[in-house]
Amino acid sequence: MREYSLTRRNLLGSTALGTGLAVAGSFVANTTLAAEPASTAIVKNNRLKQSACAWCYPKIPLPQLAAAAKAMGLVGLDLISPEDFPVLKEYGLVSTMTFTKPLDKGLCDPQYHEKNIEVLTAAIEATAAEGWKNVICFSGNARGIDRKEGQKNCMKALEKLLPLAESKKVVLSMELLNSRVNHKDYMCDKSEWGIELCKMAKSENFKLLYDIYHMQIMEGDIIRSIKDNHQYFSHYHTGGNPGRNEIDQSQELNYAPICQAIIETGFTGYLAHEFIPKKEPLVSLAEAVALCDV
Repeated sequence: MREYSLTRRNLLGSTALGTGLAVAGSFVANTTLAAEPASTAIVKNNRLKQSACAWCYPKIPLPQLAAAAKAMGLVGLDLISPEDFPVLKEYGLVSTMTFTKPLDKGLCDPQYHEKNIEVLTAAIEATAAEGWKNVICFSGNARGIDRKEGQKNCMKALEKLLPLAESKKVVLSMELLNSRVNHKDYMCDKSEWGIELCKMAKSENFKLLYDIYHMQIMEGDIIRSIKDNHQYFSHYHTGGNPGRNEIDQSQELNYAPICQAIIETGFTGYLAHEFIPKKEPLVSLAEAVALCDV
């Protein structure tokens, strides 16, 4: 396993961070940090609560990633399973989105309802027990099911799940994923379809996870979509397009104004970085955090 270092020298040496970037002291990946945030954390404005998706850093053990996240000024890690909650708590972080699977066998197909209801019920209970808020869910693949019928099928499952979510003050967030490149046949692949499902559910405890990378592929017009439909979006994911890599000048999305637009809607939830780093992972994450700290 390669060891990565996040230090003041190598962060300030990265041109993508720009002039005046503040960094979180010195961090060496094989050293345990205290849970207290450094006074020089990258997050300074703190107008947008940032997180990072743990699966994007498979070579970094979760405790090291949690330590780095805390040092940068992130509030938590994203797509975390309940068995890993103790690690986050050790570093004073929260699970900004509790992970459940699988994403291809979801709520739009009745043959998977029983298993999904079992998994989501357990995730809601575990998340609520920590006083945390968000649990992910998926439409799953269509497998020939008509899109309107898929919405009705999702509602049948949600009718069984939402009373618990509401009583526990947990939000089920269905992720919008692209069906062109990464998730062929996924049903909830357009914000319009997901928003219609939200209107059917009529609950503040069911909303959408608006993945900016995925929706850039499927429909574009990101800032307008956020401004027009923000009331249906409980959570945001970042990612560079094309390639789902760093959110820097190498790709077509401009994240500073996107984040500004999110803030202007009055959003109080989390924005989680979900890109696959090509460069040194923690440096890339630090650059993304600085870019989105508008």
